[in-house]
Amino acid sequence: MGARVASAAQWLRRFIATTPGMISLIALGLVVVCLAGALTTQQQMSSKIERADTALTDTEPLAFAAQRLYVALSVADATAATAFLSGGIEAPEVRAQYQQSLADAAAALSDTTIGASDALTRHSVARIAADLPAYTGLVEAARANNRQGFPVGSSYLREASDLMRNSLLPTAEGLTSSRFAAVRADEHTIGTPPWSSVLVLLLVLLGCAAASVLLLRQTNRRLNVGVAAAATFAALALVWAVAATAIASTRVDTGAAGASSRFETLAKARISAQQARADETLQLVTRGDVEEGEQLFTQHEAQLRAQIDAALPAGSDAGAQLGEWGKGHVVQVEAYRSADYPAAVKQAIGNTPESSATRFALLDRSLNDSLADARNELRDGLDSARTTLTFSPSATLVLLVLGAAAAATGLWPRLKEFL
Repeated sequence: MGARVASAAQWLRRFIATTPGMISLIALGLVVVCLAGALTTQQQMSSKIERADTALTDTEPLAFAAQRLYVALSVADATAATAFLSGGIEAPEVRAQYQQSLADAAAALSDTTIGASDALTRHSVARIAADLPAYTGLVEAARANNRQGFPVGSSYLREASDLMRNSLLPTAEGLTSSRFAAVRADEHTIGTPPWSSVLVLLLVLLGCAAASVLLLRQTNRRLNVGVAAAATFAALALVWAVAATAIASTRVDTGAAGASSRFETLAKARISAQQARADETLQLVTRGDVEEGEQLFTQHEAQLRAQIDAALPAGSDAGAQLGEWGKGHVVQVEAYRSADYPAAVKQAIGNTPESSATRFALLDRSLNDSLADARNELRDGLDSARTTLTFSPSATLVLLVLGAAAAATGLWPRLKEFL
């Protein structure tokens, strides 16, 4: 057996050294690299389309659900303090808003778990699911004591707010950040040049060039139509793959001004607004020194201002409404420091156009509308990127298969000359 193998290897070496052997080897090599390029490019471009589908059906909806959860928890914290300030039996619309925020949080918590199997998500969801009933229990205890006029109600509310800010909101924030990071990872994968495909296709072109040089030396023919056609098909496949990816990358702009960044920033802006609103009302619940509460309010207001400036154009409605809300807050604090507590409460939760509650509602609505616009733009970009890439796997596959066929067809007449 060993002798037979050695003899076959020797014959193969002698055959390759001949002109027909070299032509056969060139044909085989070009067919192999063309088919390898076809499979590599088809798989890589298909994976980009699959990633876009995943972003549209799983990753982005999970990120949206996570920010909804974060916002709903922040709204519950702010609304609970507003209801407490109403004294006695709170207004039905305030109670309804609090209950709706809890329902939104429960729905968002359920949506966040769908399709998410990573350990961070499971841990975060379990933590929120355990803390949320404790929070609502403390709020109900505060509400019951407040309706009876017991001062201890404010302590219960303060403890509930501490649980919200020290556990629930940080957990929701971590979950939201991880979900948005997944969206950015999908966008990066879609827009990254198909380097593996580029490398293989360059090898095809290099192989065609080397084949042309060898054929010129052995057959004294300057051009082989089949090899030239194979190179042309490979070049077209290379241009198609690179151009389609480049166009798709413009649809999923991952820069600071891109839709995904604005979506994330506006989600954080709405959360900062709700936290500042909670700071504003809790100042009046405690009926003590407002300096600590003012520091927190100023901090969240500054974050909100920076987020609005980063995500929205100058002169936006949200920026103007933030300024009006800040003026209302100044009126509230001045009334409180002047020992006019009823006026401060009226400014904080009243329904007049000048009240902080009315101005904050306008700001929150504007932020929510901008958030919806940014989300629609993000999804439109992902869908457009997917559409751009739709025909890339099949087109590049067909081009390179044609290239393999052209190489074999073009070299067969040269091989027949020696048969």
